[in-house]
Amino acid sequence: MLSWSPLFLCLVSLSAQTPATNWSQFRGDPRLTGVTTSVPPAALTVRWTYDAGDAIESSAAIVDGGVYVGSSKGELLALDLETGALRWKYATGDSGFIGESSPAVSNGTVFVGDLAGTIHAVGARDGKRLWTFKTDGEVKSSAAVVDGVVLIGSYDTHLYALDSRTGKLRWKLQTDGPVHATPAVSNGVVYIGGCDERFRAIRVADGKVLFEIPLGSYTGASALVYGDRAFVGTFDAEVFAIDLRARKIAWRYRDPDREFPYYSSAALDTTSGGSRAVVIIGGRDKAIHAIDAASGKAVWKFVTRARVDSSPAVAGGRVYVGSSDGRLYVLDGATGRKTWEFDAGDAITASPAIAAGRVVVGAQDGRLYCFG
Repeated sequence: MLSWSPLFLCLVSLSAQTPATNWSQFRGDPRLTGVTTSVPPAALTVRWTYDAGDAIESSAAIVDGGVYVGSSKGELLALDLETGALRWKYATGDSGFIGESSPAVSNGTVFVGDLAGTIHAVGARDGKRLWTFKTDGEVKSSAAVVDGVVLIGSYDTHLYALDSRTGKLRWKLQTDGPVHATPAVSNGVVYIGGCDERFRAIRVADGKVLFEIPLGSYTGASALVYGDRAFVGTFDAEVFAIDLRARKIAWRYRDPDREFPYYSSAALDTTSGGSRAVVIIGGRDKAIHAIDAASGKAVWKFVTRARVDSSPAVAGGRVYVGSSDGRLYVLDGATGRKTWEFDAGDAITASPAIAAGRVVVGAQDGRLYCFG
């Protein structure tokens, strides 16, 4: 008889709540889990492609049959998930190219940031501008929307909380470096690592810092929050598990063979390893790493041909992740064995979005792919 840990039972419960028809923001949900109950076909085929006209570093959102993604051309695009037909384009304006900021969709509104420092709120149905908010630095962070609050970082060193309906500032928190990562939100608390080498817990209601933990390195990746733990990689070649209740580091993982930064944000696979939950993360050592969530011990490693900045998605016991070698990989979650790959011909640094049995991801050559 299997012995189920309280952590694992909590993870299964949370995972089961993720709607299979939607992937509403970067990493799929406010906890940045990278997990969905939607299960794409084992053998994928290209359903459609769309040429955005410039590089796609932004990761797609999928909501109610629509696909939303930004491009370096300075356009937010809305496409039909089934056909790939363009529904509308929204231009961010002069020099407002969309980099890594990925759309978040909530209550009929799409939120995205641009490299001119502007946060845009756009109607999901018609692409009409609802409001904008100007920061003083590039916005590469993606938005998380919780209880009517849009949370997003800027390179002007601030984390912003904006009213989702009006765009008015509720609060802002200044850090000691650019805020690159996307905030993770759980139970009214924001969790985020920073370029100032600190991990913070911040109350959504008023922006009060509840605690902070030094990580000793620049953190560009976004934290995954599950149960009482957060998981995040750093530029000092380490992956951390942070005990949110005890407010301390639970473990740190460092690959014994090669030391390269982690820019990819982690996913947590609770379906492939029996009673074991596994952290899945890409590294600039060209590899995808699987790490035991409880102990921090290596489970498996899959090596690609170039660095992996794409953040993995987990569905149906399989791991979906892009690489700068131009390929989208599908791996068996239990073993790391490759089960499928697709050569897009140019780097895939965006992260896969999965909903309604479809996998959507963009490439540096400007093409958006839908597989199913």
